[in-house]
Amino acid sequence: MKKVFTTGQVAKICKVAPRTVSKWFDSGRLRGYRIPGSQDRRIPREHLLRFLKEHGMPLGELEAEVYHKVLLVGAEPDLVKDLQNHLRESDNFKVESASSGFEAGIRAESFHPDCIVIDLAVGRIEAAQIAHNLRKSEDHLSTILVALTSDEPTPELTEWGFNDAFKKPFDGALLAERLRRLITTKKAEEL
Repeated sequence: MKKVFTTGQVAKICKVAPRTVSKWFDSGRLRGYRIPGSQDRRIPREHLLRFLKEHGMPLGELEAEVYHKVLLVGAEPDLVKDLQNHLRESDNFKVESASSGFEAGIRAESFHPDCIVIDLAVGRIEAAQIAHNLRKSEDHLSTILVALTSDEPTPELTEWGFNDAFKKPFDGALLAERLRRLITTKKAEEL
């Protein structure tokens, strides 16, 4: 994970000419520092991310580092809204939903979530199949899988590949906090 970028690297991320980045820097819109004794500019990661977010620019390859992505599968619309309220984009969360196992597979490949929450109300067999298919993919070996169950969590959930389970009914704020901790821990371990 790069901590400081050159104007050329920023230009590549923003898909603009290096001269444009220099103008942003010189005007004070993009903060950073100059290398002593030269005209070379350096932009720290946090200043680049703030600039991109403030100007609504795509984060490109930096998006995975910035956002904690959560995919909800088979969750009731009220639960989806509740979690979206608790896991806001302003807090660096992006939440998407899928209504079926098929849709979950497609979304998982395009969205690349850090965590997938599967409501077992989709059916235990379908939930097990979703978890199994995700664990077969190298891209999702480290993805956190959380089951929402109306029964007491059982050891078979772990056998299916789930990392954690939440018993319904529950407070959306508690689930949101648990997801926040799981994702933060996962990302810290990956560094």
